[in-house]
Amino acid sequence: MIETLVSFAFATLLLAISPGPDNIFVLTQSVARGSKYGIAIASGLITGCIVHTSVVALGFAVIIRDNEWLLYSIKIAGAIYLLYLAFKFYKSDSSIEFGDSKASSQSLWKLYKVGITMNLLNPKVTLFFLALLPQFVMANSYPDWIQIYVLGGVFMLISLLTFYTFALIAGKAASFIKTSTWFTPAMKWIQIVVFIGIAIAILIP
Repeated sequence: MIETLVSFAFATLLLAISPGPDNIFVLTQSVARGSKYGIAIASGLITGCIVHTSVVALGFAVIIRDNEWLLYSIKIAGAIYLLYLAFKFYKSDSSIEFGDSKASSQSLWKLYKVGITMNLLNPKVTLFFLALLPQFVMANSYPDWIQIYVLGGVFMLISLLTFYTFALIAGKAASFIKTSTWFTPAMKWIQIVVFIGIAIAILIP
């Protein structure tokens, strides 16, 4: 069991540090707003993984995978939500703040909820978990659903720590260039592109 967890943890770390929609989104939010905002987004994204793990552990992921209309409906909902966020950024001023300039608990909570919603409306995460987690389930051991929850917990812990590290590094780096006149407008459009890009990635089979 220990060897399996170590192998899974290593695979998870490689996935977490590989460029992808989630860590890119955490990076852009951290650069645009600061580390606290990136950490809030990362926390929301990983919280959503609890649901995806449960869906796989309880067998509902197979239902989603095998029902194209349900899968496509979730994809459409996720893409619409992301495009809505992109539109909000487009209509906002160049400061691209959800709240005031300080990392208030209200604005952090709002970004945390954005992270959860983004994650839950991305069925590709469920399908990814369905493809990945069972590969590390051992026969003649603990019940499958318990092993899946353990593996999901390891995945979430490693991903969370990795995303937090990205957020802290990006937030620190941003402090050196935030005084530039081009920085804020550029980050606004970068974030819009990221939202649209994630929406397209969700819709692509």
